[in-house]
Amino acid sequence: MKKSVKIIITIALLAIAAAIVFFIAKPGKQQNVSGYEYVTVERGDIVNTVTATGTVEPIIQVEVGTQVSGIIDHIYVDYNSVVKKGQLLAELDKEVLESTLASAKADLESNKTEYEYQERNYNRIKGLHEKQMVSDADYETAQYSYDRARSAYQKSQYEVARAETNLGYATIVSPIDGVVLSRDVDEGQTVASSFNTPTLFTIANDLSKMRVIADVDEADIGEVADGQPVTFTVDAFPNDIFQGTVTQVRLQSTTESNVVTYEVVIDAPNPELKLKPGLTATVSITTQESLGTLLVPSKAFRFTPDNMTAPTEEKGYRTLWTEDAQGVKPISVETGLTDGIYTEVRNGIEEGTRVIVSKRIGKAALGEGPSGESNPFMPTPPNRNKDKDKK
Repeated sequence: MKKSVKIIITIALLAIAAAIVFFIAKPGKQQNVSGYEYVTVERGDIVNTVTATGTVEPIIQVEVGTQVSGIIDHIYVDYNSVVKKGQLLAELDKEVLESTLASAKADLESNKTEYEYQERNYNRIKGLHEKQMVSDADYETAQYSYDRARSAYQKSQYEVARAETNLGYATIVSPIDGVVLSRDVDEGQTVASSFNTPTLFTIANDLSKMRVIADVDEADIGEVADGQPVTFTVDAFPNDIFQGTVTQVRLQSTTESNVVTYEVVIDAPNPELKLKPGLTATVSITTQESLGTLLVPSKAFRFTPDNMTAPTEEKGYRTLWTEDAQGVKPISVETGLTDGIYTEVRNGIEEGTRVIVSKRIGKAALGEGPSGESNPFMPTPPNRNKDKDKK
């Protein structure tokens, strides 16, 4: 009898287990039988960027040179020295220049004396000539001597002025307020200004205000415009993200190895003085962005159900497909920005609406089925989980 009870209990348990399996596996509860893959319209961000590399530079950088040749007598500044406009930077040996000035002044005095004598003589001969007391030849000789003396005197004045200017060039002063980036000479070194003005110092105006000169590819330059926000990094501070703004898109192109690029000037504030001249910057220019907007995978716009035709689309509008109790139907929506993966939907659909992205292939779901389950292999809209992460 006890054995029969055990058998009955076992049978009952098996029947209960079979019923549970039957109801759990019943179609229409957890399985997607519609034949389509879905995604849910959600909010996120679309940001289109152009990337490039560039070099960090001071906004104002001046090369200080000398217009006269000579030997560097004294240097008063060094690398990284902070200087003011008009501050003495260096001096050339002035002995030769002072001698040249003294000689020019002596010539000026001599020529002045000669000029004054010839002027008096010319005025006297002129008076006599008017009274016909001297010949025309004597008058012309006096006039000739006077004109030559006057020219020599004027030339001497110019020579003195030039000698004084050259002597002034021997004193090298800073043309701007700033910081000395480089010192290219040493005391005792001879500099020659025969053809080109030799550079003695390079001075940057204000290192708290820098710029980045970025080389943007010709395929991307059409998207770049003044005022666009920029972020960039430098290898010296890999964990820091620096901010900037496009201030100029230069029209002059550069071709190197058959690659055409254009220079884009980016204003880069540097209040902490981390950015140093010459650093290589990896630049990301934000050309378009739409934050907190409705997003749909771009592939959804390429889907059309079998045996159905998409309605005629107006400019700026695209067609999505959804399914309800009456079947599959089209929805015309206004589209905006796209990053190639996602497309912005500006109106025509509500957040949370499920749209078809493709036909169902086997048991693998590429999107979200009627059960509400999401496939982890579908791309996630940008920043869709931002609020969840904050929680």
